[in-house]
Amino acid sequence: MDPMKPSAEMHEGPEAFERFRSAVKAAISIPHAVIQARLEEHRKQAAKNPNKRGPKSKSKQAAK
Repeated sequence: MDPMKPSAEMHEGPEAFERFRSAVKAAISIPHAVIQARLEEHRKQAAKNPNKRGPKSKSKQAAK
């Protein structure tokens, strides 16, 4: 195990702009509905974990 991780190579100039632009295009091309569905699926899976750390989500109960 290497204690020092090699740093990522830094790109500048037009190459950096093109890499950034392609990354943004890839992120924007995903429809919002797909992102929402993935988040909901993840939340359902996380709710099933009995060993969840941190604040617990409130259970939905009928108001009296």
